[in-house]
Amino acid sequence: MAHLHANHPAAATPPAAAHTAAAPTPAGAGPQALPALQAALNTLAQAASTQDLPAGALYVVATPIGNRADFSVRALLVLALVDAVACEDTRHTRQLLQACGLDRSVPMLAVHQHNEAEAAAGVIARLQRGERVAYVSDAGTPAVSDPGARLVAAVVAAQLRVLPLPGASSVTTALSVAGVVGASWGKGASAASSFVFEGFLPTKAGERREAVAALARQPRTVVLLEAPHRIADLAADLAVLGERPVTVGRELTKQFEQVATLPASALPGWLAADAQRQRGEFALVLHATQAPAAGDDTTPLLSALLAELPLKSAVRLAAQITGAPRNALYDQALSLKQASSDEG
Repeated sequence: MAHLHANHPAAATPPAAAHTAAAPTPAGAGPQALPALQAALNTLAQAASTQDLPAGALYVVATPIGNRADFSVRALLVLALVDAVACEDTRHTRQLLQACGLDRSVPMLAVHQHNEAEAAAGVIARLQRGERVAYVSDAGTPAVSDPGARLVAAVVAAQLRVLPLPGASSVTTALSVAGVVGASWGKGASAASSFVFEGFLPTKAGERREAVAALARQPRTVVLLEAPHRIADLAADLAVLGERPVTVGRELTKQFEQVATLPASALPGWLAADAQRQRGEFALVLHATQAPAAGDDTTPLLSALLAELPLKSAVRLAAQITGAPRNALYDQALSLKQASSDEG
């Protein structure tokens, strides 16, 4: 995803319907925390340095989504040791490494959405010579709305190793502050733990509206990503979802990050109230709908389906139509079947 820098003042406080999380003050933790932090980093660096880093392997490395202090120790170690760095943007990656104190002269290989399939051959050739190669996107975890998947698939097809180095992701970062609670969609699946990642919706207006219409029928939590020049259009389309809560994460982890939760219908007005709110990268969490109870409202449908279909087929179709939990519908169907038998 695109890497943008925030250089604007903090946005104004949003309306009461939204909650916000402002970035901490520049004072941070204070100098008194530095000795303890340095000791912890030394311990982690020692632990990382003893781990096996096999040759001839591709290391898929997550990078910060805005705050370079979010780099993991393992990621920095690998980037300090690999023989080459494949990346979405060579200039950006070199600047990022230099900012972290890694001013290396290793080859930087451009592997982006326009050349990924072809560039994979060059990476594979290096791996077959026994080199260690890291792959990073501009920000966050590669292959999540970013290049990387085709490269990984090609390396796996060549029967070479791929090792993941986890780290920052705007998807999980946004989910962690969305506060999605309360709904349950079947045994073991909660609204927060069962989510759909849609990423960027189509850029064409008609296709985007069709995608939003599909989201209206999706009961689970949905995570979206959007760029600043399209956020107003997306907000206008999401407004049709009415009172369904949306958490907007803007410039997450950066100096002027902002998090607000508000009804989808209020999103266009919230953006328009302050021009600063339309700047930066966006991650949006469309909250799960409340799970409907399998009760009297589903009885007519379930009864009609049971008259024509086997019990399991009727329950499956009723769950698809109503969104009600399948196990609850199954219990209800058994009760309806029993009642029908008793009446007969």
